[in-house]
Amino acid sequence: MTAKALMLQGTGSDVGKSLLTAGLCRIAKRRGLKVAPFKPQNMSNNAAACPDGGEIGRAQALQARAAGIDPHVDMNPVLLKPQTDRIAQVVVHGKAMTAMEASKYMAERHSFLPAVIESFERLSSAYELVIVEGAGSPAEVNLRARDIANMGFALPTNVPVCLIGDIEKGGVIASVVGTQAVISPEDASRIKGFIINKFRGDPRLFDDGVTFIERETDWPCFGVVPWLRSASKLPAEDAVSLQQPTSSNAPSIKIAAPMFSRIANFDDADPLRLESGVDFQWVPPGQAIPRDADVIILFGTKSTLGDLAFMREQNWDQDILAHHRAGGHVLGVCGGYQMLGKTIFDPHGHDGTPGSAEGLKLLDVETAMTGEKRVAPAMASIHAGDSTVSGYEIHVGHSFGPDTARPFFDVAGRPDGATSPDGRVQGTYLHGLFSDNGFRAAWLKSIHEDFQSDFSYDASVEAALDELADELEASLNVDAIFAMAAEPRFPH
Repeated sequence: MTAKALMLQGTGSDVGKSLLTAGLCRIAKRRGLKVAPFKPQNMSNNAAACPDGGEIGRAQALQARAAGIDPHVDMNPVLLKPQTDRIAQVVVHGKAMTAMEASKYMAERHSFLPAVIESFERLSSAYELVIVEGAGSPAEVNLRARDIANMGFALPTNVPVCLIGDIEKGGVIASVVGTQAVISPEDASRIKGFIINKFRGDPRLFDDGVTFIERETDWPCFGVVPWLRSASKLPAEDAVSLQQPTSSNAPSIKIAAPMFSRIANFDDADPLRLESGVDFQWVPPGQAIPRDADVIILFGTKSTLGDLAFMREQNWDQDILAHHRAGGHVLGVCGGYQMLGKTIFDPHGHDGTPGSAEGLKLLDVETAMTGEKRVAPAMASIHAGDSTVSGYEIHVGHSFGPDTARPFFDVAGRPDGATSPDGRVQGTYLHGLFSDNGFRAAWLKSIHEDFQSDFSYDASVEAALDELADELEASLNVDAIFAMAAEPRFPH
């Protein structure tokens, strides 16, 4: 069996490609199609551990969930995880290969195309439809040479493209028409139509805009998508989305989390953000952590030493220490756990720039970074308890010291994390904790004894994916989009 494939590309970044891909995957699933998502190259520190090992972008994991299948490394064969402004870890087929400067990667990225094609071919042989998501924009013609993420993938594989424009940003007519104007005629021939995304109000008000774009480009419009209500209920791919305000009804627990410069796996916070009775607040750079927070959570980071320095630049370290002195609770997850300890050693730069630094000293542990990266789903039990928690691990480094004698969890027979003697500071390497309804309810109750929760995060994600599919069915010509799918070719 060889699948048909179609590709969503955007006029720019953050135009909604990931969300629309997820929605189309759910629609295809509901229509009885065996569908899989695919993204040739992704740049994100928000990663997911696949059941068979390896990591991919969490957006592709959500898309797989929308398709009703387990995530697999073939769905995102090249993942770039920024460590500094100029250096990123390169993950190929789920495994960290090397760290490269951006200029070196840009010069050599075409060498990764065989790995991309290999994954795409495997998916195409196992599914009826593959929905491909591009990265950035094909209009970035300065990046066209050696491209593997947009037309550099679509052209050699004969995959038809739907172009997405974001009207929320403004200038959407120019961005769609301008894309055709700046790309080559050969690349433009891959585009079979366009979608206007994030429209607020009556979409009929943009009828003249659609007519103008269709006349200028000779591309049909597949629909004008409204601002999607379901979007706020689903995990976001990009850290920029963390700037969106969140709120809850009748909050009884206030949780604050600083936004690190290399924040990773920040969707760990989504179940808390959506939980009624929790007032969750991301704290952006330049702002102090609120003094009235009940809990401060330090989430993961792709560069623990880099973001430890960033934390001190923002004076967040003083806010956290003052919060603790006043009796507040502190939780660290993965890199955040490492920051809570006494010292972090990374002489060989396994997690970014080589060096070492003192941590916050709220836990009596030390961390040594190693070349081994642990990536795996995990089933854990609360230490000295009988309840289990499902999550996953993606980290380098090993933490040790007296406070690890009071581990947070037991994972496959080994202790994980640490707890301070008074129990108010905890750390763990386990991601995905708060997606577990039982654990989340129990942990919140340990902060506020009167807290009660009847919220199911998994059920809310499934409902949001169905709502997303309903919204897209109502606003898009889905039949026309699926009809443009074509059998790919596989250059070798």
